[in-house]
Amino acid sequence: MYYNNEPFTGFSVISYSNGLTAEKIEYLNGLRHGLYEKWFRDGTLSFQSRYENGLQHGKTISWWNNAHKRSQSNFENGVAQGAQFQWYTNGSIFKEIHLVDGREQGMQKSYRQNGKLYNNYEAKNGRIFGLKKATLCFSLENQEVITDTL
Repeated sequence: MYYNNEPFTGFSVISYSNGLTAEKIEYLNGLRHGLYEKWFRDGTLSFQSRYENGLQHGKTISWWNNAHKRSQSNFENGVAQGAQFQWYTNGSIFKEIHLVDGREQGMQKSYRQNGKLYNNYEAKNGRIFGLKKATLCFSLENQEVITDTL
């Protein structure tokens, strides 16, 4: 970000028409550096992230307008790393994924709002082991599909 043709150092603040802060970003030498925050119109925090030299670094959290957590991510030098979480508006867990260098690695899980698991697979070296959004209702026996009968 530049101000008067110079790299900007300081805070950029945007306000709602009601006077409350909508967004506040810290800059150093023209790059996002420090805390970046956003708020809903009622003043409730909606987003918080840290930047170092223009890249997201550390924990990033977002919230629903009912103050329940919406997502939580971790970044290292602008790349998503480690456990990442998402929640439904009612606060129940939606997704738990694990990333290495921005790519899925390890166990990945997704849940329905009632808490039932509906995705449960392992990502390894760019491949997925398990099924997404499916429940097995058949098996293979001697290369033939065998279905369960009720």
